Amino acid sequence: MDLTRLLNPRSIAVVGGGAWCRQVIAQCQRAGFPGRLMAVHPDADSVGGVAAVREVAQLPCAPDAAFVGVNRHATLDVVAALSNAGAGGAVCFASGFSEAVAEDTCADDLQRQLLDAAGRMPILGPNCYGFLNAFDGAMIWPDQHGLARVDRGVAILTQSSNVALNLSMQRRALPVGYVITCGNQAQLSQALIARQLLDDERVTAIGLHVEGFGDLREWEALARAARARGVAIVVLKVGRSSQAQQATQSHTASIAGGSAGADAFLARLGIPQAGSLTVFLETLKVLHMRGPLAGGRLASVSCSGGEAALIADAATRLPDLSFPQLTGEQDHALRKALGPMVALANPLDYNTYIWRDTAAMARAWAAMEAPGLDMVLVIVDFPRADRCDAADWECAIEAALLASRSCPTPMAMVATLPELLPEDVAQRLMAGGVVPLCGLDDALAALDAARARAGVAEERLPVLLPGLPREAALLAEAEAKRLLARHGLDRPSGFRATSPADAARLTARLRAPFVLKAEGHAHKTEAGAVRLNLQDADAVEASARAMGAAAFLVEEMVHPIRLELLIGIHRDPAHGFVLTLAAGGILAELFDERAHLLLPVRAQDIDAALAGLRLDRIVRGYRGAAPLPRRRILEAALALQDFAVTHADRLEEVEINPLLITDGRAIAADALIRMTPS
Repeated sequence: MDLTRLLNPRSIAVVGGGAWCRQVIAQCQRAGFPGRLMAVHPDADSVGGVAAVREVAQLPCAPDAAFVGVNRHATLDVVAALSNAGAGGAVCFASGFSEAVAEDTCADDLQRQLLDAAGRMPILGPNCYGFLNAFDGAMIWPDQHGLARVDRGVAILTQSSNVALNLSMQRRALPVGYVITCGNQAQLSQALIARQLLDDERVTAIGLHVEGFGDLREWEALARAARARGVAIVVLKVGRSSQAQQATQSHTASIAGGSAGADAFLARLGIPQAGSLTVFLETLKVLHMRGPLAGGRLASVSCSGGEAALIADAATRLPDLSFPQLTGEQDHALRKALGPMVALANPLDYNTYIWRDTAAMARAWAAMEAPGLDMVLVIVDFPRADRCDAADWECAIEAALLASRSCPTPMAMVATLPELLPEDVAQRLMAGGVVPLCGLDDALAALDAARARAGVAEERLPVLLPGLPREAALLAEAEAKRLLARHGLDRPSGFRATSPADAARLTARLRAPFVLKAEGHAHKTEAGAVRLNLQDADAVEASARAMGAAAFLVEEMVHPIRLELLIGIHRDPAHGFVLTLAAGGILAELFDERAHLLLPVRAQDIDAALAGLRLDRIVRGYRGAAPLPRRRILEAALALQDFAVTHADRLEEVEINPLLITDGRAIAADALIRMTPS
């Protein structure tokens, strides 16, 4: 669907009256919209000073874009009339459609009627403010906003009109070309709109404030198109703690939490995340000026040891950022610029004796440049203009601009507090090629987010879609292991028994010591339904009688055990099937690290995820110990994936906890499967 006429209109019609509709006209006029403004009102002769006709059919031409500011029932007729007239698109301001279905059972039906009325005409919303196009002055927006006209800038898309309004008011010198609200996305999703914006050469980067992804295939297509076009995207994902919760019986789903699927999906697409609105804006600023950074190798220079310590400490929370030791060339250049009185290091405290000497400051700051660095950061805080004389800080602005011109490495000026970098100063810096960053922690988080994602250029298989909700039942452990063994998973030797005496009899076919488990428990240890290290048949029978279960699983005990892992897959209804790799056994919920991947995965993906966990040091051989069979761990995870892919239409979750790692094997000591019966 082509959105060109809607988002870049030459004519705009406002349908309806009242303050909201008058504001749309006022905002377009204030922005100098060069096209034609028209109005439709059944009773008034004009709206906001623009002559009005009584109905859409009487408009002198089919508008490229229309703001429909009438109630939800009247919206249906207006949208149908616009579509029939050949309009380029419409903003549906009214609420009370599918977003209100919990309070109004008619809301979903109204939304279906709205889509029928629109036909092939694009519509934004309903329940949205519309959009701001600061490139062309098309402000189809029923309220105040903070944008000014720009020639190049970023695009911001959000479902929340109020968040969009607030973002338009930012005072961080970020040039914003589009602010688009998507409402309840009845027809146009964020991903579809963002793909359209990729074709606008004026858009330098795209920021998406996301509540939910919706159609995963649209997002995959967006990521491919953005890579091809060379436009960076950053996402602020909200609702992380309240994602739809399913009734889980595995550790896997509980430790994955609500955000694991979203995080894994974005990582797979190579799209970075910002953790807050401020980091979101600062990341867009970096991407607008410099595009994705090759890495996270930084140099920092400040006139205070306190600031040098602050930035060094802050970077420790972001393991992919680093301050490399000074090279011989840097050391020589700095010594030449600063003399012998400064202790040289990165981060650098250059002291204050060269302050006000613009040329000397520029030489010192430029001397921090070195091949392989991704950004040189100059920390400067500006005084309050209402209480202080800021003239002394002019030297810092000029020095930064001068140093940037002689420094091949990109340069940024960072204020430790966001409010200590005035907007007019930030605009001057940006015009001179220096990235102005507001707030030390936010600046580092933005630089981390702006790094080029590893593997972003790879074409990955589409994610395995989650399908529809399903009724699922817990399989007996013996059956779960039998099914998984068909896909190549290693398991202990054992048998299912239907009575204590049967369990004792079956030990004759196994080697002691034995493990006995009672059926019917997802978490056997917590339920007291497992006994370990039983030495003979009598001990097995006595333990079984004490458990009082209807059926049992008796197995050979695995030993010696070098490591316990958890490998599980659960169906995330919003994002697909999430594979989780973590510490296993009783430490599954206590060991605070885990990796999440979306299916399908490759052996190298699992290997990289394992390498990102601290427990990988054990796998590789810790403190002189022999390495563990890494290949067997990868094979176990791939076997679990093979099972999940085969049964994707029925599976809710499958888990191996623990996966026991010995010197040569990776053995499923416990298996849980919850799926729809065949």
